[in-house]
Amino acid sequence: MKERMKHSFLILAVLLFFAACKGKEGGVKDETDTPNKGTIRISVDESFKPVIEEQIKVHHSSFPDTKIIVSYKPEVECLKDLQNDSTRMILIARGLSKQESSIFESSLGYRPQFAVLAYDAVAVIVNQASADSVFTMNDLKDILSGKSKKIAVMDGKNATSTVRFLKDSVLRGAAFGANVVASKNSEDVVDIVSKNENVVGFVGLSWVGDSYDPKQQANLKKIRLALVECVRCVEKGFFAKPSQATISYAQYPLPRPMYYILKENSAGLGTGFMNFMSLERGQLIFKRALLVPAKMNFKVRSGKIKESD
Repeated sequence: MKERMKHSFLILAVLLFFAACKGKEGGVKDETDTPNKGTIRISVDESFKPVIEEQIKVHHSSFPDTKIIVSYKPEVECLKDLQNDSTRMILIARGLSKQESSIFESSLGYRPQFAVLAYDAVAVIVNQASADSVFTMNDLKDILSGKSKKIAVMDGKNATSTVRFLKDSVLRGAAFGANVVASKNSEDVVDIVSKNENVVGFVGLSWVGDSYDPKQQANLKKIRLALVECVRCVEKGFFAKPSQATISYAQYPLPRPMYYILKENSAGLGTGFMNFMSLERGQLIFKRALLVPAKMNFKVRSGKIKESD
């Protein structure tokens, strides 16, 4: 009996020793993250990378006890990541459908929350030497369907938000033409267009619209933002480039939203980062990147100062 008890105590001691060693080597932590502390993994649509990089940079400087580990990938891959336990937030160009929300509710016990953070646009870009920089919507439809001889360059094959948006909004579900080619990512689209005159590129405005970004300003010496026909303007023959003003006043015809989708049933770091992007500092970062903030309306008001005698 005593021998059996000694043997049991020995096994228990060994198990406790290895458990302690595992904890020291970075095993599962008991601590949970909070809105201002901890680590979280998120997945972001690659077409939003420049502005989200800036959001994370400012957030980390403001909350040094937080760590946001981000993966940039196509929209469909972000949605797949949301199904995994390791990813609690994604940033993409659409919300969840009722069916998708119900599926998550059945597995999680609650529905993920989602809302629009800002409005972006799909920018049409051409080479500086290109003869064509003004397009009607029919022109874009002819290019994307293959009726035009111009080569159209996308930021991926069939899983990106840009591809989905153009197929839905311009082609109305029709297939792309054989002249539509896929590049590695948005940065590669800009590079290809900068080196080829007979190419039309399609990228998120976040990659070419930031007037404060030196790299983007250097790129704009090689490429141009094309003018696209305004389909909702009373004035016929009005063409617009993507900008805060033309997106806000529905003059640019290719706007799209940026959504957050968050699966947290309690206030964690995901909630903290979402609040940061929704409030003044985060919304100002979107504004500075020439996107349209969706949560706060920043108006420029004129005023007069009356000088005292």
